[in-house]
Amino acid sequence: MATLRQIVSEPAAREPRASRTGPGARLRAPGRLHAFNRYELKYLVPVTQEAEIRAELAARMHTDRNAGPDGYTVWSLYYDTQGLRFYWEKIEGLKFRRKLRIRRYGDLGTGADDCPVSVEIKQRVNRVTQKRRVLLPYDLARDLCDRRVRIEHPGADQGFVDEVLDLVHRLELRPTAMTGYRRVPYVGTEADLGLRVTLDHRVRGRDRDFDLRAESESRYIISPHFVVMEVKANERAPYWVTDMAARFGLQVQRISKYCQSVEAFGKAPRSVFHVPAEDVTEEARPPLHTPGPA
Repeated sequence: MATLRQIVSEPAAREPRASRTGPGARLRAPGRLHAFNRYELKYLVPVTQEAEIRAELAARMHTDRNAGPDGYTVWSLYYDTQGLRFYWEKIEGLKFRRKLRIRRYGDLGTGADDCPVSVEIKQRVNRVTQKRRVLLPYDLARDLCDRRVRIEHPGADQGFVDEVLDLVHRLELRPTAMTGYRRVPYVGTEADLGLRVTLDHRVRGRDRDFDLRAESESRYIISPHFVVMEVKANERAPYWVTDMAARFGLQVQRISKYCQSVEAFGKAPRSVFHVPAEDVTEEARPPLHTPGPA
């Protein structure tokens, strides 16, 4: 069995020194605070193997009914210090590390000021990692993270909001990089009810124009000839998943889309974990395979 990263929800640890409709809309169901308890594996899948892997996933899992036939688009804006503290904590593998982001589901170029987004903290303490998020209108999320204003919203957990505000004030966080991709999700059934497998296509990024609604030029931060497969389970990944990965010659990868974007735009030297991106245009990308019947 491959080594797994546990994602659990716990109270925040002390800081160390050192669109309303459309695909994905129901993923943003109302709630005060969303916390996720999962193990996670990541693989890089050549697009030449994707169809076979998707056939195996479809034989054992369902396509997520909330996603639509071609999945949904995810765009994330990451915050960091001027010295890229969160980036270096990840690269150096510190036992305590975290990152702050605003995430939006849906294509760019659309959306009102109050379109729904999630403000998320992803944090790791020793071997334990947590992801927590609160759903806010975009204008309030920008007030909180960009303008550093204490906001109140009936659907928000105020303790978490104040934690985010403390983080952006104390570390002087600023928008640093964006990532975007098309995600096709599968969900487990019966014995695999807690299982979720996602395939992320055309992973792109940008280092400016940080409006999560605006169309702007982006570039590939991972070659479009690879798909990022993420396996998430409540306790452990089923053996059939790791067996499938082994048969296709896939190995667990330490992939961070945020770190990829930082390195792709020359904000930091490329690390040993950097996945080379090819210099290709958006028009030259391979087509997105649409899933067959589940």
